[in-house]
Amino acid sequence: MSEERDSQPEKDLFAALRYKDFRSYLGMRFSFTFAYQMQAVIIGFYIYKVTHSVFALGLVGLCEAIPAIGIALYGGYVADKSEKRKMLLVISSLVFCASVVMFTVTMKSMDVHIHKGWIVPIIYFMIFLNGLARAFYGPATFTIYAHSIPKELYPNGSTWSSSSWQIASILGPATGGLIYGYYGITAAFSVILIFLTLSIILIYRLRSYPPVFIPKEKIWKSLSEGIDFVFKSKMMIWAMSLDLFSVFFGGAVALLPVFANDILKVGSQGLGIMRATSSLGAVLTMLAMARFSPMGKPWRNLLIAVAGFGLSIICFGLSRIFYLSLFFLFTEGAFDSISVIIRGTIIQLLTPDHMRGRVSAVNSMFIGSSNEIGAFESGTVAKLLGTVPSVIFGGSMTLLIVTITFFKTKKLIPLSLNEIQTTEPVPES
Repeated sequence: MSEERDSQPEKDLFAALRYKDFRSYLGMRFSFTFAYQMQAVIIGFYIYKVTHSVFALGLVGLCEAIPAIGIALYGGYVADKSEKRKMLLVISSLVFCASVVMFTVTMKSMDVHIHKGWIVPIIYFMIFLNGLARAFYGPATFTIYAHSIPKELYPNGSTWSSSSWQIASILGPATGGLIYGYYGITAAFSVILIFLTLSIILIYRLRSYPPVFIPKEKIWKSLSEGIDFVFKSKMMIWAMSLDLFSVFFGGAVALLPVFANDILKVGSQGLGIMRATSSLGAVLTMLAMARFSPMGKPWRNLLIAVAGFGLSIICFGLSRIFYLSLFFLFTEGAFDSISVIIRGTIIQLLTPDHMRGRVSAVNSMFIGSSNEIGAFESGTVAKLLGTVPSVIFGGSMTLLIVTITFFKTKKLIPLSLNEIQTTEPVPES
């Protein structure tokens, strides 16, 4: 980096924000996430209102997860060998076009003479396209983040990056629910398109990042290098697996439209508040972690956080009081944020530059689509057992996963982050 910075950046809470590229990255990620989260709320509520089916809600997650997982490794390969800003522009433009289509068809659905049966399949297909975009978006942003600040600022940058994501996840659902409730879905999609446009503008402000990986072998060998690296890192593979299974079984968020509409009876406005409350707990916890880092004993803290997440899910499923449900959503978000910070820091620090896209792709296969797969699992189990038993089952399975992981990874619990870095494998470039 050409800019002169504080000689002790770890003591500067705003150290990462002093870099122009990081600020542009943060603004881009905030705008994109705000629009994406807002869209998730209004589409989920719209589909449930049209179909009255919890299984239809689960299909929303499946439509996005199939392409996101199916081509995630290829997305990482392309990210490693491509110029990142140009790649992000193409991805964001695809998401923008999909949103325009959903804006158009939902606006048409306001006409009482038009049958709505053909609209839901179109929305599913647009969500499928968003899943394709996500397969490339994650690896590209992972690499841009790594180059926007010095390596010693990764923990500080991870806190700000995750906080930005969570703030967008607070404002996006809340805004979506309120605008949908008071002004309708057309007004809500108009706001989504504005924020997607802002995201594209901020991508233009980023510097060009030439690839540091020039493939010399066949694509399958390049992809296998990323997979091999992840599986040789005990902490990385266990962290990804823990998140995959806990979110898979703890995907209660997918059923929030059912809780809002049928159980707590608070409507789309209440749905927006419920979605936002979880993220509020996350962002407040992340801001606290900018001062009090959870990285002293990262693996111990990760296990505690995921266990707290599972307990919060169970308590939410049992609650019939709106404000008590909000409290448990708040704690669920708080515990989840701790695991996000720990995982994000570990993966950034342990991944060499020439493999960031491919490692991020493997991470996306484990984590990036676990929410959508979890949404499908929750919708399917809810159809078989009922909404509340589905949520309680998911939280209980999360606790079981934490217990199994604890006994399998006892040696990692007392290690500090520095001790982990010295014992993990680092492949040659």
